[in-house]
Amino acid sequence: MTVPVQYQRASDDFSAFLANARDEASLETTNQAYTMVQGVLQTFRRRLSLADAIRFAGVLPAVVRALFVADWDPDEPQRPFGDRASMTAEVQALRPNHNFSPDTAIRDVAAALRRHVDVPSFEAMLASLPEGAAEFWRP
Repeated sequence: MTVPVQYQRASDDFSAFLANARDEASLETTNQAYTMVQGVLQTFRRRLSLADAIRFAGVLPAVVRALFVADWDPDEPQRPFGDRASMTAEVQALRPNHNFSPDTAIRDVAAALRRHVDVPSFEAMLASLPEGAAEFWRP
């Protein structure tokens, strides 16, 4: 069997995703977008059970999936979905001296991510997750 295209093109696809996230958020660099994306993914991950997080990771592009699970403490207590402002503050708290995430960070990453996933599969996954998950990813 040949190597699946999602793995052959993983770096190019991730670069395109970061560029989309950068542009959605009106950031200057993809380095800034990386921190924003990482913060959004970690904020979402903290609100899922281990099983739900692994299932969610399965609908993500390869490198986004890797970033979603990187540096994960599975013993961290699961948090509830809250209001967008408090979850955005959590995104902005990641490396605060180097974090340029705007107040629209979650929405911006959601809009960028939807360009890089199979949207029907993504929506079906979100519908199977706890209340608040689908709203989190609404652009």
